[in-house]
Amino acid sequence: MPFSRIYYLYLSPNRAYIRKLKNVLGFVPGNIKLYKMAFRHKSVAKTIKDGVKNSNERLEFLGDAVLGSVVAELLFKLYPYKDEGFLTELRSKIVSRVNLNQLSRKLGLNEFIEYDARMISYPNKQSSLLGDAFEAVIGAVYMDKGYAFTREFLLNRIIKPHVDIHMLEVTETNFKSRLIEWCQHFGKEIQFVQVANPPGDSSKLFHVEVVIDGETCGFGKDFNKKSAEKLAAEKACELLKIFEVEEFSR
Repeated sequence: MPFSRIYYLYLSPNRAYIRKLKNVLGFVPGNIKLYKMAFRHKSVAKTIKDGVKNSNERLEFLGDAVLGSVVAELLFKLYPYKDEGFLTELRSKIVSRVNLNQLSRKLGLNEFIEYDARMISYPNKQSSLLGDAFEAVIGAVYMDKGYAFTREFLLNRIIKPHVDIHMLEVTETNFKSRLIEWCQHFGKEIQFVQVANPPGDSSKLFHVEVVIDGETCGFGKDFNKKSAEKLAAEKACELLKIFEVEEFSR
């Protein structure tokens, strides 16, 4: 066993935390500061410079990009005869906030997240807490171990054992209905507007925007108009943090 591994597991001041994290992730983390930051919600973070907090938001941004890349490559190889629209919609289902919330809970990441306990009183504010932490952890793994390691970690530790891609393929995730119901509940006007293709884009894709109370909240494109509306609705749900409210417990 390498000395660094011995140190982290048995000698480090953070050894109890590291052992607990190893049981969840399946490997010994190196830069423990990255992982602690990945679990730190902005509600308990401190400002470090120019208004930027030492929260998990930057790692979440990075993890989102890495996760999207790994899932895109996987689907590209798994479905060699499917078009871009199909691949885009299926990727959206896999990386949707609802699915990431569920994955985060399955892995036990909720045991590590630091957040202001007052958020419990506001379910909408905590509806993306688990999924955000999941993406931030992916960002931490990437910074700690590199892309190749993170790719294998995602494929073998998370996606293969916990994500039924073929079931998601036939599952209808109706973000459009959820968004419409939310707008009706809060008395907001919603429109799905087909817009012109960007300059230079001569494809036959439908480009659709979701406009809520006059403000564009989501955009989607697909060869099928209804599919483009669904993608736009999902983006709006993510922006507005409209997800299935799940009970959150530490």
